[in-house]
Amino acid sequence: MPPSGRTAPLLTVTADTLVAADFGPRGRRGPAGQPRAPRRPPGPYRRLFTHPGALAFTVGNLIARLPMGMFSVSAVIMIAGSRGSYALAGAVVATGLGATALVAPWTARMVDRHGQARVAVPATAMALLGGSALVACVHWDAPDWTLFASYAATATAPNTGGMSRARWAHLLKDDPAALHTANSFEQAADELCFMLGPVVAAFVCTALFPEAGTLIGGLVCMTGVLIFAAQRATEPPPRGRTPVKSPIRTPGIAPLLLAFLATGAVFGSLEVVTIAYADARGQASAAGVVLGLQAAGSCAAGLAYGALRVTAPAERRFPLCLAAMTTLMTLPWLAASTTDSLLALAPALLLAGMATAPTMITSMALVQRLTPEGQLNEGMTLAVTGLLGGVAGGSALGGWVVEHTAGSGALGFGVPVGAAGVALGVALLGGTWRRPS
Repeated sequence: MPPSGRTAPLLTVTADTLVAADFGPRGRRGPAGQPRAPRRPPGPYRRLFTHPGALAFTVGNLIARLPMGMFSVSAVIMIAGSRGSYALAGAVVATGLGATALVAPWTARMVDRHGQARVAVPATAMALLGGSALVACVHWDAPDWTLFASYAATATAPNTGGMSRARWAHLLKDDPAALHTANSFEQAADELCFMLGPVVAAFVCTALFPEAGTLIGGLVCMTGVLIFAAQRATEPPPRGRTPVKSPIRTPGIAPLLLAFLATGAVFGSLEVVTIAYADARGQASAAGVVLGLQAAGSCAAGLAYGALRVTAPAERRFPLCLAAMTTLMTLPWLAASTTDSLLALAPALLLAGMATAPTMITSMALVQRLTPEGQLNEGMTLAVTGLLGGVAGGSALGGWVVEHTAGSGALGFGVPVGAAGVALGVALLGGTWRRPS
């Protein structure tokens, strides 16, 4: 008798040979000829890379993105070690940040107009020259003003994360669920790169020589951009020169950028306050590990959020994510105020970080939805510029609060809570993005 579920073979004789013809289903067979269970469908992240060229441009972009977390730390170590002034090093880095805020949207507009490959490669090369000039000025003890000019020249570096998100939006424009997963992956990649970048920078600058972080970071960034730009099949088509106005004039973009500004203040103030809190207890070396837990929590939450099948539109999820971030940001404040222990602060930061990635993923989805077609790189870069401006302002405010308030420094953790509350208020009161898709 044939096994259950199978058709009996047809027996026949040809000359002196017995032939058994099996006309049953041809699927893969397990033991004893039983049909094997069908393969499980690939997970949401694995499905992303079934698109031709997706894996190649992602690898190139990750290589290019890793040094973005290295440059500031490398510059501070290099300049402070040579000139003996952290104030000078901080001022140089702040100047570069300001120059990036001015130049990055223009670079992104050129990317939208002429294509990623044609603009990203020469723009990165110009930034590499600026970094090399900074190294030369530090090495040969040039006047201080040359440090500001050299580091400002690195502002032409393109927003590699925004270009990668633009490619996903182009590839997955008809698949919102897959685009949500892609945005989650990109946010987790951002968290990972900015978590590893400072660690790598500190290691190479101390293990090799102070200029090593800037030089190695520049070469790695250029290599990644070349690999990324070579993947022309997945590149969004350039829109050419058009009379279209800046995306900032699009309804809903301006209040969204204000929310990005406040969210950046959360990140900037939390970093400075945590470092000061650890330093006040003689544990400054542990500050990086504690902040790494916050980034690790955000990265894990981002990957988990991307695996979910979300149905609510981004404009409804955005205030909810901000409310969760505001609530969880109170945990470090409570831990620092009640325990006065860095050991208790660490898990509080881990939990607080779990709300930041879903918030950023949802906000980037809103940017993609609101930005006019053909201007996505510029829209993404405006969002990143808002974040950077918020990081700078939050760092300054957090440092001022820590320095001018008495006590254990725990009051400084109220700054990220307040910044998150401002972002939530903007989302609730200024949410003019609530318009039909």
